[in-house]
Amino acid sequence: MGLMVSSPTGNWYHLNEPLQLHDQVLDFPLVIERRDRFSMSFAELELVQMAFQDVFIVYGDMRLKQQQLRMRTVDMPDMVELHFSLSGKGIVENHINKKSYFFNPNQHNMMYVPEFDGTANYSKNEAYLFFELHFKSSYFLELVQNTGKTLEKFGEQIVLKKSANATEDYMPISLQMHQCLKDIMNCKFSGKLKFLFLQAKSIELLSLQAAAIEQQQQKSTIKSCLTTSRDRDCILYAREYLLQHMSNPPSLTELAAAAGTNTFKLKNGFKELFDQTVFGYLTTVRLEQARTMLGSGSSIKEVSAHLGYSSVQHFSTAFRKQFGISPGRL
Repeated sequence: MGLMVSSPTGNWYHLNEPLQLHDQVLDFPLVIERRDRFSMSFAELELVQMAFQDVFIVYGDMRLKQQQLRMRTVDMPDMVELHFSLSGKGIVENHINKKSYFFNPNQHNMMYVPEFDGTANYSKNEAYLFFELHFKSSYFLELVQNTGKTLEKFGEQIVLKKSANATEDYMPISLQMHQCLKDIMNCKFSGKLKFLFLQAKSIELLSLQAAAIEQQQQKSTIKSCLTTSRDRDCILYAREYLLQHMSNPPSLTELAAAAGTNTFKLKNGFKELFDQTVFGYLTTVRLEQARTMLGSGSSIKEVSAHLGYSSVQHFSTAFRKQFGISPGRL
């Protein structure tokens, strides 16, 4: 994607030339990849870009030295964006379609923005980590056929070339989505294998997001226990607090107090947002971390102790229940 940013003095910087998406991939490298670092008087930015047939991926880390940034896109192909905010908060205003986009940590949405020219407001010197997966609109429409009413309506707006979000409310990034994002960012393959891997993971991520969107719309017909935005923020904070204290997790009462809510809203709100109980979620996160550590060469004993299990046997039983194999077979 061609992205330009403006300095406080009005000088425009072209951060990158858009990577080409080729229809006949046999004539070009299967995956085009580029890593860039930009250091400007008003911002620090690191970007990783990957492009292959009908798909463009960009992720990175942005830190502003001023609160507001002027931005515009150029040479934009007609694409649909799957956006994942990993950390940091921001508000983006598009002066063309008069819409605002609110980005909060650990949230995602699906959007179609044919043109962008506007401002981005972020906290100064705070890292904003993001991941974007873009599909060519024609390919996206082909992939999401018959996936549900919400995406059907979203697709109608794409056909009409109208800016739209798949859902009004941004949703929490699930554990499965986090794992898929990590798999893409840590891909070690090259050549044809890299192309096949990234293609499969891109469609997997789209499937996970599409399922979450449809599920969210179904839940909207059921009365929520999270009646205010503060209620929702409390649950999101509870999740972050829980992950920060994985080795010595708090009780439900302690977690509710830390998040500024009560145990009823914590239990029911957590289940509503993440489709798991509080400690079911914690168990899943710990075991995913265990699988990563084992894959990196750590011993079963080391992993068990690091994650706070009372014994290797207890850890092995939980691991086998989660993944269907014993940790020693990885």
